[in-house]
Amino acid sequence: MSTSLNLAFIVLIFALAFTTGCGKNDDATDPKIATQVAARVNGDEITVHQVNDVLARNPNIAPEFANQAKGEILDRLIDQQLTKQKAIENKLDRSPKVMRAIEAAKSEILARAYQEQIAESLPRPVPVEVHEYYKQHPELFAQRRVFDLEELAFVANSEVATGLREQLTKAHSLQQIADWLQSREVKFAANRGVRAAEQISLEMLPKIQAMKEGEMQLFELDGARFQIIRLVASKAVPVDEASVTPRIQQYLANQNTNEALAKEMKKIKEQAKVEYLGEFADGAAAKTKVKPQAEGRPKEEPPKEPSQK
Repeated sequence: MSTSLNLAFIVLIFALAFTTGCGKNDDATDPKIATQVAARVNGDEITVHQVNDVLARNPNIAPEFANQAKGEILDRLIDQQLTKQKAIENKLDRSPKVMRAIEAAKSEILARAYQEQIAESLPRPVPVEVHEYYKQHPELFAQRRVFDLEELAFVANSEVATGLREQLTKAHSLQQIADWLQSREVKFAANRGVRAAEQISLEMLPKIQAMKEGEMQLFELDGARFQIIRLVASKAVPVDEASVTPRIQQYLANQNTNEALAKEMKKIKEQAKVEYLGEFADGAAAKTKVKPQAEGRPKEEPPKEPSQK
């Protein structure tokens, strides 16, 4: 095993120990507490709570396999505890690299715990909010469609983009556009596939929804990136409000969480004293605006209904 893999494994052991609290229990003499011990490894206890915590982080395990999964989890926790004990015996917990990595893992865990605390304090979306979102987005629900699309994606300068807009008024097929791009030595990626409404960005969806079969449109994504889409065919596959309510609730909850975290980060940054030192003394990093998504949460996609394709 390489040095980097060794370090990663050791850090994982200590980070998990930090979150689960492996170790001897001073209250082990209490019979009620003793029943919560799943195993003892050289005197160190592994509790039922630790097993359940790992199980909870694997939501895809079917209920009928839960007991079997618990046994496997316990075996892994025992292996983890044994290797942790050996790491301490070999004084690896005092290694500078391991100590720095453990501190980094600890910081990440605590930061995530604070974010989760904020998320848990927020009220769940109420039925009227779900209904309003459903009503405001017919393109995702009541008028939902599934599209057969041909696409060309490429990077081009403004001159090529201007010429391309003119070509779109003349061309009768995407192949003609592809040939024109090749003649200008513009590299592109071609693709064809079926996409449901919720798999298309909310910015592009209304325009695609309004397209007629055979029609082509040029979309400017950002900077010099472009996409030409031709609608081959589409069909209506609506979904009713009741069936999509759980997904809308989760989507709105995630959206509220992201907004709350962005506000909280803005507030605590304004209250904090941050000093840039050494090579960062010019404060260049401070001028870089960090979007809310940079806090470790991906951009939210609209609620999906893949079973309705």
